Amino acid sequence: MSKLALVTGATSGIGRAFADRLASDGHDLIAVGRDTTRLSTLVADHPEVKVRPVAADLSTPEGIAEVADVAAAEPVDLLVNNAGVAHYMALAELPAERATELVHVKVLAPTLLTRAALGGMLERDSGAIVNVGGMIAFSGPAPSSVMPRRAVYAGALADLLAFSQTLGAELEGTGVRVQALLPGVVATEFHTRQGMDLSAVPRMSADDVVRASLRGLELGETVTAPGVEDTSLLDAVFAADLAAFGGQSPNLASRYVG
Repeated sequence: MSKLALVTGATSGIGRAFADRLASDGHDLIAVGRDTTRLSTLVADHPEVKVRPVAADLSTPEGIAEVADVAAAEPVDLLVNNAGVAHYMALAELPAERATELVHVKVLAPTLLTRAALGGMLERDSGAIVNVGGMIAFSGPAPSSVMPRRAVYAGALADLLAFSQTLGAELEGTGVRVQALLPGVVATEFHTRQGMDLSAVPRMSADDVVRASLRGLELGETVTAPGVEDTSLLDAVFAADLAAFGGQSPNLASRYVG
């Protein structure tokens, strides 16, 4: 019996690379995207497997609910929460509707789609969830000189990281794996949609990002950073997080006294 993967944002960039790789590995696909023409092309490009196109807009509650219903009803073995929106902008300049779209796509949709697929995975004692974020999740402490400013986008990716880590701990021993996939700059349409020309900037390919993700799942990684060679850097960040968390006290810190 073929395994089934559900990939959001499946028609371009990292999502399309996931769809192509998983189809070549024999997975049937539920491919979610907004562009019906590109969805049709994806179906035509993979006659070797079953590809079910789902045209839905995950920036809307209705789109999220539609895909969540599919995720809950089908035996999804691998959920790839990849869909994204290109809203890089300082908060004061970011229109409210764009901020809402971003939070829907990168926070609400992954949360609710994961919840929808999780029940079946737990019943089968197996499954994997990949939440595609980015290294911007670590950029919060950056000074004001670091541009472009993107508070909502960075906050959403940081949420994906913490969500994946905490969920991974919740699911320990169940047979269901969770991965936060955090690439750096990737050669996709993402930046060109914002009018940014990064052609001169070294960028990782989407295929390499997918390769790292699937290998990271094999290695049991909860956080996969495809471009970070020295994993002790990640270990140090997470150890510092836990040290700060454990360093709290019911007593007021001395710097606030006086």
